[in-house]
Amino acid sequence: MFSRRALIPSAARLALAVLAAALAVAGCKTLNVTDPGSKHQGHGSGGAPASAQSGPLFTEPAAGFSVVYRLMGHARHSIDVTMYEFTDTKAEHDLAAAARHGVRVKVVLDQREQSTNSGAYHYLSGHGVKVTWSSPRYEYTHQKTIVVDGHTALIMTANLTSQYYPTSRDFLIEDTRHADVSAIVKVFKADFAHQPVTPGDGRDLVWSPTSAQDRLLALIGGARKSLRIYSEEMGDSTIEDALIKAAHRGVDVRVCGENSGGEYDSDFARLSRAGVKISYYSSSHGFYIHGKVVEADYGAKHAKVFIGSENFSSTSLNRNRELGVITSDDAVMSSVARTFAADFRHGKHWS
Repeated sequence: MFSRRALIPSAARLALAVLAAALAVAGCKTLNVTDPGSKHQGHGSGGAPASAQSGPLFTEPAAGFSVVYRLMGHARHSIDVTMYEFTDTKAEHDLAAAARHGVRVKVVLDQREQSTNSGAYHYLSGHGVKVTWSSPRYEYTHQKTIVVDGHTALIMTANLTSQYYPTSRDFLIEDTRHADVSAIVKVFKADFAHQPVTPGDGRDLVWSPTSAQDRLLALIGGARKSLRIYSEEMGDSTIEDALIKAAHRGVDVRVCGENSGGEYDSDFARLSRAGVKISYYSSSHGFYIHGKVVEADYGAKHAKVFIGSENFSSTSLNRNRELGVITSDDAVMSSVARTFAADFRHGKHWS
């Protein structure tokens, strides 16, 4: 686990904002987040009602983080935030405003990233927000989740680090399934109090360090036609072995990730030899694959997609506090497929 690259120069931010707009035209911007009523909710094969579902999906950087600020602003009773890195002053101010208006606001920040999170910690704790450093029982608390009023959860691959918003490929998915949100709230309460807890999987949650590796292996192992994967980090041999087995049984496996300084050369070489197709980015200050996604068999009736904070590393899957969700929502999967196709095409192809 590592912190993101150095702060992006303003000129690079502008250039990447232009790139983001170009990618949006290519199909990367999938939802209009400025008008909540215009969102295409979509339903998966499970036929979940619009009032309780996984989705809609917000694709960054094109969507922007207004969905985060709007969700915080609509809170009436409670806001629970678990965040690996927090350097977004607007989000800080919105949480403080909510607390000032009587909303119970609690935040868990990763204790090993205190150098990054100390500003948010001190500001929030000084403005009516209850803040705690994460439990030492986890190597990192890498989860990125916001729950409002106990009925709406925003599960993110993104941190609340505004300096990276213009250049990062990230995904935010809204979840209103009662079983999911209840399970997230239960874990939050335990983690905030530094108490042990066995997370419930709700209808479709993926938790580290308990169920993540097994759930992802099942998703990969069940693929019959295709696997489309975003992963910022590699290195977990069990997951890589599963990808290789999928390629050997004829599944079209594609990985889009990061490889700054050749960090994952050996992983990519091993996967490529087995027939896995790889596209990667490696700029220290440009477009950055930060999302963590596994989409299996898009277009088939049994298709599913995982979106969450878990990377393909042993630390992430087995020692961190992480959270993701698996959904069969058609609109979510279609959005991911379009975005992945553009990102894979624009990346550097491993050969």
